[in-house]
Amino acid sequence: MLQPSVSPNNPSTDVDRQVVLCPSEPAAFPPTGFPAELVKHPAAGPSVQVRTHPLREVVVLEVAGRLSDAVDDLDVAIQLALASGPRGVICDLSAVQEGGADAVAVLAMAGRHVRDWPAIPIAVASADQRVRGDLSAHPLGGHLIVAESMPLAVSAVLATPLSDVDCLRLKPHPAAARASRDFVARALLGWGLGPLVAAASLVVSELVTNATIHAHTDIELSVAWNLGLLRLTVRDNSPDLPRQSYPQFVDIHGRGLSVVAALSRAFGVLPVAEGGKLVWAVLNASRPTTTATLGMRSPRPAHQKQPGPAYQQARRELFAYSRTLPQFPKG
Repeated sequence: MLQPSVSPNNPSTDVDRQVVLCPSEPAAFPPTGFPAELVKHPAAGPSVQVRTHPLREVVVLEVAGRLSDAVDDLDVAIQLALASGPRGVICDLSAVQEGGADAVAVLAMAGRHVRDWPAIPIAVASADQRVRGDLSAHPLGGHLIVAESMPLAVSAVLATPLSDVDCLRLKPHPAAARASRDFVARALLGWGLGPLVAAASLVVSELVTNATIHAHTDIELSVAWNLGLLRLTVRDNSPDLPRQSYPQFVDIHGRGLSVVAALSRAFGVLPVAEGGKLVWAVLNASRPTTTATLGMRSPRPAHQKQPGPAYQQARRELFAYSRTLPQFPKG
């Protein structure tokens, strides 16, 4: 587990106290499919057929009754659980009376989250051999951990690799986008991912700018690296989720999410249980050769104590891009 980047009692600040560093989390924020499957915001969360309770670092979703009656609520519960950034999510089907091929196929769709961001595993615990077989045979269900009991599911989830994670809290201030770019650049250089700085900085700048202009709430930014993938998440407290189809949702500063789509492996949005949303993007990020062990930061070489050529090039590109954006009024 990573150590906090700053002391919670004395956080570092930047940009006239508009930016506050927050401690690192043991796991990264989660994913869903954005352009293809826009998430509907749940008005009141899942029904009593799906009970949510924590188990160590894992969120357990306990399903009762017929799976066909609860599977839609279970899908909502999975998304809400993922947005909280747990170590993993387990769907406990021990009390399910009947599976049903159609319901199992809907449940298997949860594999899309793990496909896009495998750092937060989703497991299904079911004693029904037919349910386990149907899940494993489904193209998306193959991304899920399928176990015959809760102990086996918990063990499998906790055995998955941890992510490197850093996070940052921002105010909805004109300087937030610049602060997010600098923060991501420092994190990537610390992980030996210098060549990815330019693309990741552009993506996070668009996501933070969007939240700053449209949400008008505090923002929480997270950057995580796991198994050759980099995940950027921006969380705000606005309940409004995008409803347009992907080709129409590209109007931010004329470039907007078209930049995110072009540079990302996948991107999407999750509802948050307390209200608001979490927008995420995943980029391909090859494992640096200087990292000996997954989940541990590689020491920064002496020649990288000063910003290197990749960082300087990214700064030049970002400065040129920032001059094309509209200026915010002061005050």
